[in-house]
Amino acid sequence: MTYPLPPLNALRAFEAAARHLSFKLAAHELHVTPAAVGQQVKALEARLGVRLFDRLHKQLILTPAGQAYLPGISEGFRHIAEATSQLKPAGAVLLQLGVHGSIDLRRLDLAEFRSAHPDIGLRVLQPAGLHELVEGKVDLLIARGPSRHPGYRCDRIDEASGLGDWLIAPEGTADCPEVASFRAWLRALQAETPPANRRPRLVGIGGR
Repeated sequence: MTYPLPPLNALRAFEAAARHLSFKLAAHELHVTPAAVGQQVKALEARLGVRLFDRLHKQLILTPAGQAYLPGISEGFRHIAEATSQLKPAGAVLLQLGVHGSIDLRRLDLAEFRSAHPDIGLRVLQPAGLHELVEGKVDLLIARGPSRHPGYRCDRIDEASGLGDWLIAPEGTADCPEVASFRAWLRALQAETPPANRRPRLVGIGGR
């Protein structure tokens, strides 16, 4: 059976904006810009042929159609989240990795890590930021930004100057076997691949 679904990104934007009654707060939750949320909602309204929000001055209000639509969409996402939480990745230990939205996951070659570490079940959340790390939704995070976060170990994972990408883990768990294995694997990518043949991917770890 084929389900006639609107684009899931548009549904996520609508559901978050409807819960917060704010494009700005929805954007913060989804790690996108408020304009992107507004565009997704507008595209969804065009596809459905109904107006979901009344956009007043500095205020967002659900229309009757939006109010009727929200419970079913929220319930659908809840069922998806619950079904996903029941899945157990292969491996005795679960490692939850957060990744900022600008990274193409294909660059990370995560299948290579999973193959090399069958005892670690790797699950990825993207987009993710410090908020997810602080709340415990992920165990470690690949983030773009400054190198200092009190209470966290931050390791540089690219060779560029400026802000760059960092592997961030709470100091209390930064040396857990599964976290240390992922950090060492990233180091190995740099050491094992000659510069002339290096593919565009994360290339190594800087010092503490």
